[in-house]
Amino acid sequence: MEDHTATGIGARPSPVLRQYVDSYVGFDLRGLPTGVHCGPPSRALTAVISLSDPLEVAAGVDDGSPVTRFGSVAGGLMCRSVAIHHDGRQQGVQVSLTPLGARAIYGMPAAELAHRLVPLDELLGALAVELVDRLRSATTWAARFTALDELLLRAVGRGACGDHVRWVRPEVAEAWRCLVAARGCVQVGAVAAELGWSRRYLTERFRGEVGLSPKTFARVLRFEHAHELASAQDPLPWGDVATVSGYADQAHLVRDWREFTGRSPTAWRRSEVLLGAG
Repeated sequence: MEDHTATGIGARPSPVLRQYVDSYVGFDLRGLPTGVHCGPPSRALTAVISLSDPLEVAAGVDDGSPVTRFGSVAGGLMCRSVAIHHDGRQQGVQVSLTPLGARAIYGMPAAELAHRLVPLDELLGALAVELVDRLRSATTWAARFTALDELLLRAVGRGACGDHVRWVRPEVAEAWRCLVAARGCVQVGAVAAELGWSRRYLTERFRGEVGLSPKTFARVLRFEHAHELASAQDPLPWGDVATVSGYADQAHLVRDWREFTGRSPTAWRRSEVLLGAG
């Protein structure tokens, strides 16, 4: 009988890429129950390249969103989980980009990809085809991460001549950094005041670049923190998860959890086949 395994191998990108790329994760799932994995909202724009069968992905969980097959897929910032349908076996690489990485690598503001899933080759053209070929022909995770560094650096170099790498305003980049550093536990008005902007002006500029308002992005960051705590091998009780991640109370956490995953926290934990599988 096949072993039940879920292997995840993380890596940092090359230092020159780190303002654009947060992380790489290689994953290899085998022998798990067929199911639907919730890909939760996070601070990152995510691209996933399958090393086996095409990914079957819907832009929402249990809400009737159509399932689309992708060999490789890129998404913007989301306000709800994507549903990854699988038969218990999947191998691939996940790349997490910063909003600045959307400009540097894809040549567009992150806002243009918000709430969307698109084939990676629509954004990178022939470079995406070459990337998939390199990743699939490599025999080790180290070689795959090296290929990612090489090809993403080439994408950045290709874009630099168009000078679209710069943010519309450095204040937006600073607001993003402040929100991320505080894991969403900061008042948007305070961030705006620090920048010398009105809250309304910051909200307009931030949404225009990132695709979410600062307030919504802060909620995503708090949820991301709670999700990390709840996904740990020995998770805290839900009330403690709520407190540590900055929610007023457990009821507030439950409301956001339902909104962002389509499920209550307990239903999510019961249905998420990858929890504790590693």
